[in-house]
Amino acid sequence: MTTQNDQRDAGWLGFLPPRARWGRNFKVAGGLLGISLLAGFVTAVGLLPAVAVGGISIKHAVAGFDKLPAGILDPNLQQASTVLAADGTPIASIFFQNRVSVPITKISPNMQHAIVAIEDSRFYEHHGIDLRGTFRAALSNVLGGNTQGGSTITQQYVKNMLINSATTPQQLAAAHAETLSRKIRELRLAMSVENRYSKNQILERYLNIAFFGSKSYGIEAASRRYFSKPSADLNVAEAATLAGIVQSPVQYDPILNPKSSQHRRGVVLRRMHDLGYISTWTMKKAAAIPTASLL
Repeated sequence: MTTQNDQRDAGWLGFLPPRARWGRNFKVAGGLLGISLLAGFVTAVGLLPAVAVGGISIKHAVAGFDKLPAGILDPNLQQASTVLAADGTPIASIFFQNRVSVPITKISPNMQHAIVAIEDSRFYEHHGIDLRGTFRAALSNVLGGNTQGGSTITQQYVKNMLINSATTPQQLAAAHAETLSRKIRELRLAMSVENRYSKNQILERYLNIAFFGSKSYGIEAASRRYFSKPSADLNVAEAATLAGIVQSPVQYDPILNPKSSQHRRGVVLRRMHDLGYISTWTMKKAAAIPTASLL
């Protein structure tokens, strides 16, 4: 016999068939457990008080944190070498990673805005760790079924640099390992990076190391690969296309998957619009351009 208390306890899950109800219960319970563990994890790392308590500066927050590895202090990123003819004309490029590092002043503001909008909209507000974004992404993934990332641009930079600077198979495996200790170290290093470098320096380093698909590492190589132009000259549509690639380089490759790329470009453009980087007219105009017309 079902009582009123049973019905009330069932709540919004009451309309589901028994099997679906169990599945949903497990999904929500597991997700909420994950969020609880995340909260405990952040607190254990010692970041929550540093960010949430007023009057505590970032310099105090990172006191005692990991020292930055040499690979992060001095990236020494692999770049393409150009072979010249006798008259100085470039005839070939040799590279293990196709990359040409450029200063932030040589990267189009459109590109800077696009990558911040889609990858880390609070980049200029947080100190390397965006608790609000992390919890929002975790909650959305659990309740809405959407897959959202919670890593800031600074965290992504740290992870990429640890991978790039690995010199042994063990170091490379450790950089990829899905372990609590690895995540804790990355969080601490992210705050240390924020303490040492300006936002422009971090964004520059990130854009020079990020992978944009088609063997293109860094924004300059990607811009020349897809659009045959320097990154300084990227327009809004091109910048949004490249920014969209980072999440899934194969799925959103404009050459391999033009339809998926155009859809993703639209997502980036809407975020740029919502954050005030572009007007409604610019958003609609850039979104309507066929991918083939950009390449």
